[in-house]
Amino acid sequence: MNRFIAGLTAAILLFVSLPAALCAAESIQLLNVSYDPTRELYEKYNALFAKYWQDKTGQQVMVRMSHGGSGKQARSVIEGLQADVVTLALAYDVDAIAEKGRKLLPPDWQQKLPNNSAPYTSTIVFLVRKGNPKQIRDWDDLVHPGVQVITPNPKISGAARWSFLAAWGYALKKNGGEDSAQQFVAQLYHNVPVLDSGARASTTTFVQRGIGDVLLAWENEAYLAASEFGDGQFDIVTPSISMLAEPSVAVVEKNAARHATQDAARAYLEQLYSEDAQELIASLYYRPSDSKVAKKYASKFASIKLLRIDDLGGWQAVQKKHFDDGGTFDQIYAP
Repeated sequence: MNRFIAGLTAAILLFVSLPAALCAAESIQLLNVSYDPTRELYEKYNALFAKYWQDKTGQQVMVRMSHGGSGKQARSVIEGLQADVVTLALAYDVDAIAEKGRKLLPPDWQQKLPNNSAPYTSTIVFLVRKGNPKQIRDWDDLVHPGVQVITPNPKISGAARWSFLAAWGYALKKNGGEDSAQQFVAQLYHNVPVLDSGARASTTTFVQRGIGDVLLAWENEAYLAASEFGDGQFDIVTPSISMLAEPSVAVVEKNAARHATQDAARAYLEQLYSEDAQELIASLYYRPSDSKVAKKYASKFASIKLLRIDDLGGWQAVQKKHFDDGGTFDQIYAP
């Protein structure tokens, strides 16, 4: 009788625990920690990937998202936010996770995926109010008295760092010498009435709150604002020079191993390079890395002279010089 009761108890325990085990095998969760204006992209891409993953493995996947200024997001991962993957605005922020994040990912993370782990590129353009009442055409127009410029805080926002560097590069090319470049960006930031924490917050300030004459915006964010946030209320101005922005993606390998999500996390990023994902990327005004898709959508993107981060010394040097405490930005910005 005792053996019968013991066997019955074991069977009941197995029956109770079985559904949970099956559920764990049939579903998986990923956390993608991303920069500010990628909400619309990943809302669509996550559905695309979920179908791909279920067709391939039979396993359901739910991707949770976290959005914010790119530098702020990197610090959150370093401080313990359990990202399986990061999709951030620039390589320096992923490098910071590799360097300061208790070996969350390897130093050579950028070699794990094509194009230095940048599945698409972008740039910085100007969003102005309909009719361009302040006649803003290029970077010089941003330093005129009475022109209010909206841009986020480059200490924590990737878009703001790309914008700062585009202005700096323009001044170097036009005027020559770093003293004149520093004077130019100081004049520009003198015209910034408020520094938001990220690109989407600055879009809200400009579009919904009606503050400012020009928004320094990601190209994709400018088109989204012009077509969806305020249809017919804005124009897009392409400056003569801007930066080739290369948003970077990486598996946070230590977290993914802890969560047993390594395969799904790798596939999630690899599929960003697939033709279907590249088509989606281009349709939302991110510049695709796939040459075939890029050619198909070439008419969507303005021709513009693009500086590379290496033209300015690379991210490590640029970050230390301009954006670390005591750097150029701290020297020129007075709230």
